Amino acid sequence: MIRNFLFSLLILLAASCSSTVKVTSDYDKLADFAKYKTYAFSQESLNLPVGDLNRARVIAAVETEMAAKGFTKSGNPDIIVDILVRAEEKVDATATTSGTGYYGGMYGGMRYGYGGGFTSTSINYEEYIEGTMFINFVDASTQKIVWQGRGTKTIDEDADAEKREENINAAIKAIIAEYPPQQK
Repeated sequence: MIRNFLFSLLILLAASCSSTVKVTSDYDKLADFAKYKTYAFSQESLNLPVGDLNRARVIAAVETEMAAKGFTKSGNPDIIVDILVRAEEKVDATATTSGTGYYGGMYGGMRYGYGGGFTSTSINYEEYIEGTMFINFVDASTQKIVWQGRGTKTIDEDADAEKREENINAAIKAIIAEYPPQQK
């Protein structure tokens, strides 16, 4: 079941274009980001617990964005790129009340009523999976995380392969766009 959630997490990135990825990032304020020029993937990233096709899409998208940021892949990297995924089942409940709260009328200018009226409340439950992808940059010399980007989105399990790839690319681009941080 967890493997299905993790597989579905990558489909998060393949959801319809009308739904956007919520991106946040955090960083080590003491890190010198100008010194990071080379990277390699962590072993966990290369073995991301998702389907082979989606893993390849994620790795390719990260490689594209790292190159766009001026990084070079290396056997002796400055940073290690560590990718993690998490899926969480969520439920939203919406209550709707209909009817009248008062049942009665007017007689000779005087108001009369009896009972509380007739109302009914219906509750609609919407179950969905929210997925989060974490992209961590770990300083290779200190083994400490210096930057983390996160993208969160509701998963759409009905996207086709082309749409998945398109949206994986867009989501990873949005996450890595947060790097380097705007230090104050």
